[in-house]
Amino acid sequence: RMTAPAAAAEGSPQHVVSGTSEWRLVLGRLRRKRLAMLSVAIISVIYGAGVLAPLLAPYPSTQTNLDRPVEGPSRDHLLGTDRLGRDELSRAMYSSRTTLIVTSAVMLSGGLIIGNTLGLLAGYRGGWVDTLIMRVGDVFSSLPALVMLILINATLGPRVVAWTRWVEGHTPFDGLVASGFPSYMLVFSALSLFFWVGTARVIRSQVLQLRERDYIMAAESLGASPTRVILQHLLPNVSFLIILSLSATLGSIAGSEIVLTWFGVGVQPPAASFGAMLFEGSGTRTFQASPHLLLVPGVIV
Repeated sequence: RMTAPAAAAEGSPQHVVSGTSEWRLVLGRLRRKRLAMLSVAIISVIYGAGVLAPLLAPYPSTQTNLDRPVEGPSRDHLLGTDRLGRDELSRAMYSSRTTLIVTSAVMLSGGLIIGNTLGLLAGYRGGWVDTLIMRVGDVFSSLPALVMLILINATLGPRVVAWTRWVEGHTPFDGLVASGFPSYMLVFSALSLFFWVGTARVIRSQVLQLRERDYIMAAESLGASPTRVILQHLLPNVSFLIILSLSATLGSIAGSEIVLTWFGVGVQPPAASFGAMLFEGSGTRTFQASPHLLLVPGVIV
């Protein structure tokens, strides 16, 4: 075969070999893992039902029918009703939306923004910055997270509701309390305080290795600012750890929200939550008389 310069000299067209993008390679590997694809499908169905709950739910989550309490699955109510006659399928879909809202907010604030930012700063800057960030992280990690979350939500809940009512009275935003906004805000704020520590430690450990590489030293010698070094050189090389940490904490964040609501200090009515559904269906007599009250949220969780 002729080389590319020889082919150009002969006047023949050059053939460009198209490569495969990195994302296409990743998706190709993902499709070959059956368990991963099954997990993606289940998560997509549950969270998709939460996103489309106002459109797909047969009934509003707060609609009661005291004439038909604690009914089993039927044509009108595919998963039965609870003690107030509310449709269990609709409540499960709206509970999925609550889980999606809380987990997304915590992952974006505590995991993606706070944890990664502090981890990058601690690993790259070192010195007193690293010491301060890591010691604060040690304080949060040494506290019993569940107990602290219960105390924070129990003590600050009424104040957040009062502040939200003040916002409604002095701004054009109406219906914040009725939509459950105070509960969402308090739960995801409290969870964000404790879910950034692990991400920050993992990112810091990787940055400590990367900052000694030749390309980092070359960028610094050419006058690159710390911001440019972090964003252009360090952040792309720890992106795999960011994806891994976010996916690993997804289940624990959702579980924490459910446990808090089960204790009665999490998401409050009228917002639906799996924790409230599990609490209403718990108990030996309740399960013997109406097993669907516990099985519906339990299987989904």
